[in-house]
Amino acid sequence: MDHMIAIIGYSGSGKTTVIENLVPELKGRGYRVGTIKHTHHQPEFDKIGKDSWRHFDSGADTSMIFSKALFAMIRRHQELSAGASPDFQALAPYFADVDIVVAEGFKTGDYPKIEVYREVDGAAPLCLSLEAVIAVVTDAEIDVPVRQFGFDQVAELADLIEETVLLK
Repeated sequence: MDHMIAIIGYSGSGKTTVIENLVPELKGRGYRVGTIKHTHHQPEFDKIGKDSWRHFDSGADTSMIFSKALFAMIRRHQELSAGASPDFQALAPYFADVDIVVAEGFKTGDYPKIEVYREVDGAAPLCLSLEAVIAVVTDAEIDVPVRQFGFDQVAELADLIEETVLLK
């Protein structure tokens, strides 16, 4: 994936909210947008007891829900060894028809990242220790070596993504 950005931050910092606001802004500018949510939990597919859940729960390696308007797929893959990072690039074939992929999570790797940071987290901003963080969305005045945006500066954040990711 040539055009990807990861939205990173501590649990509960507002990563999903930033993505929920960023996607329509990018779509409004004419971009096709894909998203990925990285989770450490066992994801659920559809609802327990529904046919799609039963298909996957029966052991299917790949299962899909398909309708006139959309489809959703879940696949099993080999578990990563301890300390290994998820391979963001391995997901590229699933996003061949979009202009940009906005991922939630994926802290490691050399792709550009935007941190979501709230002062109440009580820990140091991740951008002080991680590579490739290009900005921080925050509700605090913090001393960091990257551009800062408020949670209401979605258009300005999209401008940065266009300049650094989409138009490079």
